[in-house]
Amino acid sequence: MSQKHFDFWPVGLPRNITSPATNLFYNVEVSAARYPDKPYLIFFEAPLSYGQFKDQAERLAGFLQQDCGVKAGDRVLLVMQNSPQFILAYYGVLRANAIVVPVNPMSVTAELEHYLHDSGAKVALVAQEVYPQLQPLLGKLDRAIVAAYSDYIKPTTDLRMPEVVSAPRQPIEDEGVTLWVDALAAKRTPGPLTVGPDDLCVIPYSSGTTGRPKGCMLTHRNVMHTLLTNAFWFGGNSDTSQLVVLPFFHVTSMQGGMNAPMFYGGTIVLMCRWDREVAAELIQRYKLMSWTAIATMVIDFLANPKLDQYDLSSLVRVSGGGAAMPAAVGERLQQLVGSPYIEGYGLTETIAPTHVNPPDRPKRQCLGVPIFNTDSRVIDPDTLQEVPQGTVGEIVTNGPQIFQGYWRNPAATEAAFVALDGKKFFRTGDLGYVDEDGYFFLVDRLKRMINCSGFKVWPAEIEAQMYKHPAIQEACVIGAKDAHRGETVKAVVVLRATHKGKVSEAEIIEWTRQNMATYKHPRIVEFVEALPKSATGKVQWRQLQEAEMARAAQA
Repeated sequence: MSQKHFDFWPVGLPRNITSPATNLFYNVEVSAARYPDKPYLIFFEAPLSYGQFKDQAERLAGFLQQDCGVKAGDRVLLVMQNSPQFILAYYGVLRANAIVVPVNPMSVTAELEHYLHDSGAKVALVAQEVYPQLQPLLGKLDRAIVAAYSDYIKPTTDLRMPEVVSAPRQPIEDEGVTLWVDALAAKRTPGPLTVGPDDLCVIPYSSGTTGRPKGCMLTHRNVMHTLLTNAFWFGGNSDTSQLVVLPFFHVTSMQGGMNAPMFYGGTIVLMCRWDREVAAELIQRYKLMSWTAIATMVIDFLANPKLDQYDLSSLVRVSGGGAAMPAAVGERLQQLVGSPYIEGYGLTETIAPTHVNPPDRPKRQCLGVPIFNTDSRVIDPDTLQEVPQGTVGEIVTNGPQIFQGYWRNPAATEAAFVALDGKKFFRTGDLGYVDEDGYFFLVDRLKRMINCSGFKVWPAEIEAQMYKHPAIQEACVIGAKDAHRGETVKAVVVLRATHKGKVSEAEIIEWTRQNMATYKHPRIVEFVEALPKSATGKVQWRQLQEAEMARAAQA
């Protein structure tokens, strides 16, 4: 690994850090003891203190153990939007010595079924707007606990809120279902906290270039490393206040927006869904200091014609990743905030960052430098030899944040790692290079991933679903440029001879909308007579992708 980046290392920070040998719930106990009456979170004007948070998380843990039969090492599905209940559920599961399986709340029934079957989860914690998608699967569960976001808001708030938040709690009388408020009202006391740093903590799901989503096994020690990185790198402390809008099921917000503030005792102000005017109002009202955002949010935020009506002077840091920030947008943001947008890089398999830009020496459209205790290199993906500075290759990483492997998938686990100099490196599948200062830059994706407003979409999964449509003979999914989302999903489709002229592109799009999560389904469908193929019959997806990029460049 190049050592040049240490010339730009944040002043006063060590090159390596020592993670506590504790489980993650211990952070709740410490912060609740230190700041019992201080708000940990604020949700539509309703605060929840650290003391209240610990009490409710423990009540939930007791209910999971005594009424749901959850035991140490069990997996528990968590399907909610950003809300107090998401965080309480996350830590309640951990307090029950179990493992969190966080899932995108936009998932449809077929996707939830895969997560349940693959993880082996028998208990699910879901929001009431998700419940209709889970209801057909109740026979596969021992218990479902259903939450209503409106139970945790201030009823008289003047903040504009999504209908999903303001919706009153609905009665559910299905067998095996308990309402969130009833679970807490039972006031169960959990048994001893027994998990250690090397026990599994969370299994978020990630996809590769083939097959269905795979569970990433991450221990309490893995998770502790990147939440500490976030705290130390950006100087988080008990008086730090933060706007949180990126989804908690995604590792970036899980760590930077939820777990790190819990560790250092900060206050987070939650948004359930993106709303540029509400975001500006929250920054002004609570004098928020930091905000983690993807490029599409920043673009929309800056496009607000009313932006100059808000006092945003408290905001001193905006950071993020997922997709490069356009240079012109980054300049406008810096003029507004007075500091540059800090970009970072990581994957689900690394529980957020492996690289972050030094706050006082960032580079634009750059992944940053390897974080504490992290050895990252660029290798030739075929020979596995490290390539010279400035040469494009695959980014590989070794560090304490790297996952333990894919859940119940030893073949995929073996393929994900490579041994270099006696150490095991994770193969990211991303192509990049290192510049003369030791900073990493992303060039392309070895894996076929599409980034839609920060959500990762895997073409193979979409293609597999599209083949279920009776009119589709073949389909190849690629990314297309989108002014708002950065990228969007495009499907190049060959129709069966019996359906040509009888089905439209719009009908295919509508079908995918009904059968896939909102962020996944193709927004563009193009009918072709044939897909380009290699001599062995393999679809040449890259040829289609390059043609799409060329069209976008000409436009």
